[in-house]
Amino acid sequence: MTYTTYADVFRPDLSKNSRFARFARVYDFVLIIGASVFIALCAQIAIPLPYSPVPITGQTLAVLLTGILLGSKRGGAAVIAYCAEGAAGLPVFAGGGFGIQHFIGPTGGYLAGFILAAYACGYLAERGWDRTFALTLLTMITGKVIIYACGLLWLAKWVGFNQVLIMGLYPFVPGMLIKIALAAMILPLGWKFLGSK
Repeated sequence: MTYTTYADVFRPDLSKNSRFARFARVYDFVLIIGASVFIALCAQIAIPLPYSPVPITGQTLAVLLTGILLGSKRGGAAVIAYCAEGAAGLPVFAGGGFGIQHFIGPTGGYLAGFILAAYACGYLAERGWDRTFALTLLTMITGKVIIYACGLLWLAKWVGFNQVLIMGLYPFVPGMLIKIALAAMILPLGWKFLGSK
């Protein structure tokens, strides 16, 4: 069974006899670009760590929320747009970074993981996994696991497997737990407010 996402609730009617059908694609485009800007803004909340090439940012939470709120295709497209903006030279990465070097440098695996995580979280949201605290928590954890699996495997190439957890995972766990718990409480409340459509 497929559920609506938050973005679907407000999407113009696509049926041919609807006068709003032509605006549906514009709506999707605006959502995708808007979400990419949201991720970019959250990436600017960055705390560099002196012992790690990976900063603490608000970026990962923004990626997961993008997937859940927009759904798999729009969420994945928004993260691809975000990555394309950074590759094109816009200062959208953590701390105002930009350029291809971010994809081939130590944090490149996280960027790849962002796309997969947004798609996965969106897919789960489309199956109703954002309607209860427990399922939303599992959705967020799934997204985080994808991001860290991709990020840590790539980071290990730079820092070695003996240091990868210290530099790329452990410092982020406390903040990660707080952020996903808050999101898991808030998102189901939104559906209750909307009447769980």
